[in-house]
Amino acid sequence: MNTYLVEGGFPLEGSVEIHGAKNSVLPILAAALLAPGECIIHNCPRLSDVEASLAILRHLGCSARREGDAVVVDASAPTRCDVPDALMREMRSSVIFLGAVLGRMGRARMCAPGGCELGPRPIDLHLAAIRSLGGQITEADGGLLCEGKLHGADIVLSLPSVGATENAMLAAVCADGVTTITNAAREPEIVDLQNFLLALGARVRGAGSSVITVEGGVPLHGGSYTVMGDRIVACTYLAAAAAAGGHVEVTGVDWRNLSTVTAVLTEAGCTVRSQPGRITLACTKPLKGVRPIRTAPYPGFPTDAQAPLMAALCKGSGCTVFVENMFDSRYRHVDELIRMGADIRVEGRVAVVYGVPRLHGARVRASDLRGGAALVVAALGAEGETRVEDLHHIDRGYQSLEGDLSALGAHIVREKAGKS
Repeated sequence: MNTYLVEGGFPLEGSVEIHGAKNSVLPILAAALLAPGECIIHNCPRLSDVEASLAILRHLGCSARREGDAVVVDASAPTRCDVPDALMREMRSSVIFLGAVLGRMGRARMCAPGGCELGPRPIDLHLAAIRSLGGQITEADGGLLCEGKLHGADIVLSLPSVGATENAMLAAVCADGVTTITNAAREPEIVDLQNFLLALGARVRGAGSSVITVEGGVPLHGGSYTVMGDRIVACTYLAAAAAAGGHVEVTGVDWRNLSTVTAVLTEAGCTVRSQPGRITLACTKPLKGVRPIRTAPYPGFPTDAQAPLMAALCKGSGCTVFVENMFDSRYRHVDELIRMGADIRVEGRVAVVYGVPRLHGARVRASDLRGGAALVVAALGAEGETRVEDLHHIDRGYQSLEGDLSALGAHIVREKAGKS
């Protein structure tokens, strides 16, 4: 297995451009299936989840190729409506293809999705939205068969689920009539998906608010679009600078999408300055504890930023309470941080972090995407060498974590499997 070797104790310095957002590009790639033409998606990161999405598109009969930082998808003549088990298990977000395949082909067959193990993440909201639009769903042998002519509907989500909102949007684009999605997720990535659909000729409005309206049945066409920068990658690099110390600038992101995170870093003792398209952070002294951090749907504190921020706050003074409201198993990185000398107590959804003067290197294992990134953040501020294993989790959401951090002065290398 691939491993990161991280030598801690070196402050970070410099500027890094943030690649395209994983949580935007995956539904955008699914949406490309809806257009009977060529879609050029710029700022498309090289991630294992992206490769899994491209493999699904090719299986469905689309052409998908990479040209530099762009991906070109031609869905002029898809030939299949099924997504096989092996491809579905590659990532949790594969379920986003449900609405797109059903909408384009009139029929969709797939199994339960895979991805990080963060506790139960049922897709019942996705299925309820599809049923509201007229989709008939049969569940058997761990798989789903969806078929039927779609029509506009009023969809009320019991929770502002990002995935269910996206699936409803994609299916509604192909439905006859007007669809209204109430209690929709408000994440910036939802706005990005809407903007891509608009570039294809769809009529969608309201993304970024709790009510989204889709006028379905409008003919679509190919188009060109640039994916927004990944706000969680930006959060990770800012947390890394807070953990290791130094002065770092991240570019290519909208600072307004990170305001809850930068507010925490400022309270912890960092100097943060935000401008259009860039954020700078300087950290010259140990961090201090902050007021309780409660994860919540956007515009609240993002659950994906919880682990990297926790890793940064492990070293310093004071106490910080984290309350994880989004997932049941999002503290799996805690035991690994404790191996590095962190003092963290967990009970249910609450984790209490007591700052310690120093962390030390250790052999640790990534158990999920953001938890793995958190271990790297902690390692940058620790004394000695840390070995981070199971990098396939990290590769799902970071294009070149080691490359970006090395450019900022971090001592981090990727050791290939088979080397000692």
